[in-house]
This record gives sequence, C-alpha cells and structure tokens, in this order.
Amino acid sequence: MQREQVLLEVMTALTRSLDLREVFSEAHGILSRELAADFGGLCVSRPGEPGQYDWPVVQDMPQVFFDRYPEISDECFVSASVIRRPNTVLRDTEMLSLREMRNSAMYAHCREMNMPVERVMSVALDMGLGWHSGFTLYRDTPKAFSEQQRDLLQRLTPILARTVRNCLMLGDLVRQGDLLDQLFRHTGLESIVLSPPHAELMRTPRATALLHRWFSEAPCGRFGLPHVLLDALERLRRAGQPMHSGQDVLTFRRPARSLKVTFLPLPLHPGRAPWALLFQEVSHSVQVPTEWRKRLTPRELDVVERVLNGWDNRTIAEDMGSSLNTLKTHLKRIFVKLAVPSRSKLILLAQERSAEAAG
Repeated sequence: MQREQVLLEVMTALTRSLDLREVFSEAHGILSRELAADFGGLCVSRPGEPGQYDWPVVQDMPQVFFDRYPEISDECFVSASVIRRPNTVLRDTEMLSLREMRNSAMYAHCREMNMPVERVMSVALDMGLGWHSGFTLYRDTPKAFSEQQRDLLQRLTPILARTVRNCLMLGDLVRQGDLLDQLFRHTGLESIVLSPPHAELMRTPRATALLHRWFSEAPCGRFGLPHVLLDALERLRRAGQPMHSGQDVLTFRRPARSLKVTFLPLPLHPGRAPWALLFQEVSHSVQVPTEWRKRLTPRELDVVERVLNGWDNRTIAEDMGSSLNTLKTHLKRIFVKLAVPSRSKLILLAQERSAEAAG
C-alpha cells in the first residue's frame, strides 16, 4: 500500500501544472526521499543540438558539474548506457561493473567536483517529437539501489516521459499568459479544448478544416469529432487521473504525411477537467540516405523509412505484421550498422544528410 501511495503522490505532483521545473521539483523531492537518493537531476535535450542539454531540475548537485558537462559528456557512462535502452531504468551494475565504474573518467571527474558518485539509477526518456530526456538519481554511499526501487521508478517512467513531453509542448504557452488564448493563437498546432461530456471551450480556426480533411468519411458524434477520437478521449477519462495507460497519442497515416493527435488533460480550472486535443499534421520529406541503402537489408530499410516518417514502435510493428520484440531487434541491428545510439540520433542524422544533398 505504501508503494501505491508513493506512486499516487508522485503522479499527482507531475500532473499539477505544465511548468516542467515546478512539477519535477516536487516529484524529484518525493522520489529522492523514497528512493534514498543523495542528489540527482533531470536533463532535457535541445532539438537540433546533439549532445546539448538543459537542466531544468537538479538537487544538491554542484554548479561546476553543469558548467563542465559538455566537455565530459562523452565520458559519461550513464548517458552512454541508458540511451541504448530508452524508457528502461538501469542501475549502475547494469551499465558496467563496480570496478569499471570506479576506474572510469566520469567517476574521477565527479569526485574532483566534490560530487562523489558511488551508486546510480537512471532512465532515458524518449518522448518522440525530436526530444529526449534523462532522469538520474545518485548515491554517495556504497549501498546499491534495490530491485524494488528500480521497479518503482520503472512504473513511473511512462508518466515521467509524458510529463516532460506535455510541458515541452505547452510550457512556453503557459508562461506567456492565458493558456486557452495562447493555444488559439499558436501557429503550427491546431487544437480543440473540451470540458467533457457537454462543453467545448475553444477551437483554433483551422481545426475544423483539418478534421474534414482527415476524417471526411468517418462517422462523427459530439462536437463534430469522429468517433475514433471521442472513444479514445472517453477511455482516457475513465482511466482517471493520473493516467497509467500511455495511450494518449493517436497517429493517422497517409502517403508522405501523418496526423498526430495528443490528448492532454489541462490543469486549468479547479472542479473541472478540461482536455485539449492537439493536432500536428506533418509532411515527411526526409529520405533514407543513399549510403544507408547499401548497408541495410530490405526489411531494415522498411523500418528506417517508417521511423523517419515519425511512426512509433507499436505503429511500425502493426504495419509490418511483426511483434514489438522483433521490431526492437531490427532497430538494434540498424543502430549498430549505422553507428547511431538511438532513433532520435538516426532521424537527426538523416535530416542532416537530406539537407546536405539538397544544398
């Protein structure tokens, strides 16, 4: 019961607002207490800047660590390990042996910076949309993080990833003023805000045209929304807050373009539970680089093309008629053949090669 109470406490903190620093500072404090961590932090990638990170939330870590991190990041055994297995919590013994850790350059750097690291537990949060993040807890004592503590953080990982994604998507709009007004004015993101089951609070000017374009032949219900979206919203509402399901994004595909619909509960009005449906229509012009076609099998090329089209693993597996485990095996082989550590780096490298070819 105590573990369930901790889960509820953390997830309530994470859904309290759309300010990343605010919600993660509170959640980090709870997790540090429950998991007996001495210090830790959350880092978030800067889209288009490989290896560059912002650190919106830290606890008891010296400033010199962040000042020096860009120059020592290549020697960080933590990031090198977790980025290979996104959304999977790893303890230090699953990254390298204790002897190897204590002989590592990163271990020595941390001690020089008066931040002795004896134990680590970390997870890379891959949220799609070109973003990824890392959440890491450290101990300055030899006592290892337990399997039970790893499992607790693993159960929270989908919520952590979703929270970072939601805050990155809308946090800037919240800081600029009234969220509904900012959503209405946002260019490049169509949205409909509902107060289910009966009220619509806001709709951007082009949202209706987008719905007609993508769902012209689909049966519709309340608010003129297709049943596929209404049914998904109802499932999420019934799941309650905070959500465990992870089924808060739907992707619809057509040749050379896709529509991603994100369902996001908004912490706007006490006593009400408004939801935003965020629509992102994407044209896919990134091509598989010619040299990659020589290194990959036809099946692997099929996977890469779908990754570059922005499809998630489950969608790719379903489309190709394979299991998730088989797909992950294909991705691992692709990453090895192309010498890239993750799907986000794969997409970024393909974009760079596409730009070079166009120039």
